[in-house]
Amino acid sequence: MSIMRPLVVTALAAAVATPVAAEQKDYIYISPFAGYQLFDSKRDLSETGTFGVGLEYRFTPRWAVEAVYSRADADRKHVSGSSDFEELRLDGLYYLADADQAWNPYLALGAGDADFGSGPVFTAGTNHDETRVNIGGGIRYNITESVSLRGDLREFHGIDESTFDTQVSLGLSMAFSRGGGGNEQVVMDSDNDGIADGNDQCPGTPAGAQVDSLGCELDNDNDGVANSRDECPSTPAGASVDGRGCETDSDTDGVVDSKDECPNTSAGADVDASGCEGVAETVETIELRVQFPSNSAQIDGTYDREIQQVADFMAEHPETSVEIAGHTDSAGNADYNQSLSQQRAEAVAGRLTASLGVAADRVSAVGYGEAEPVADNDTAGGRAQNRRVEARIQVRR
Repeated sequence: MSIMRPLVVTALAAAVATPVAAEQKDYIYISPFAGYQLFDSKRDLSETGTFGVGLEYRFTPRWAVEAVYSRADADRKHVSGSSDFEELRLDGLYYLADADQAWNPYLALGAGDADFGSGPVFTAGTNHDETRVNIGGGIRYNITESVSLRGDLREFHGIDESTFDTQVSLGLSMAFSRGGGGNEQVVMDSDNDGIADGNDQCPGTPAGAQVDSLGCELDNDNDGVANSRDECPSTPAGASVDGRGCETDSDTDGVVDSKDECPNTSAGADVDASGCEGVAETVETIELRVQFPSNSAQIDGTYDREIQQVADFMAEHPETSVEIAGHTDSAGNADYNQSLSQQRAEAVAGRLTASLGVAADRVSAVGYGEAEPVADNDTAGGRAQNRRVEARIQVRR
């Protein structure tokens, strides 16, 4: 008998008994299969179905060793009768993908002992026991974490008689964890962000960074700068930001571009809150009793009489301008409140310019969100007072 048979039996026992370090994640697959084998023309055997089982030990994400037993009952070609075929072999497998990925192609190389049963199976002799080496490959498809399909193609070379046999097979594998405490697949996470390498679209995130389901750093204000580098984490939607995540200030006057009504002031000039030279002093504040539907900034002509008092004051004082200031209470998300207050301020400003005839260059709109309360937000009455629109009449000094 060939020396390969006791070697394969020993490998089968070792695959089950080999101790594994507690932190190592490796897997054993049990893989029954059915196949079809084409024998060399030197053999007096017809093509036949083959059945078997493999015991695979995947000891790293890419490398595995597998012991395989297979058998068949092959018809004789040139005379009546059949011949039992039985083989034990040991193969090495190299995977081209990690075990957590759905598709796992692999290359294989191995050797084993084949027993062709009773009766002559070679036209040139009566040798029934033969050492065969094999080369080939296949692909494993993970259906779930513990069940996979496997297709395999091998070319066998019989050393004793210089024969060449071909086998194709399809099998079902069941995975068992060795060291991970369950049936989960091997998962590689090179940057330790909690997302497996196969699913990680940002594989180099810094240690400790919060990531989303794709493995990319979170960017809560959606300005294109990750939270860990964002020095201004609440920039308004659509604002242009620099590499620090802060709104840009193109003329470096201290007023960000989104609020700068005079974007090209000269270097070093004193500017007001709107980015214009000179300082605007508020000389009159008129609180407007304008009601908006919940979560809405829509306004119609119903409140023109209320807003008319602002237009009248400005007509009497042509040197003035007005800032329409929108405010909310503290209920809800602060970013949303900021955006809603801006929209409501712009709606009132629009009534001033479109319906009441105030020149657009004398009217600005600023949303302050929940930043400037005039009453306690912990009470219903206080929150009602904080939901307001003010007209701040200003004179530039």
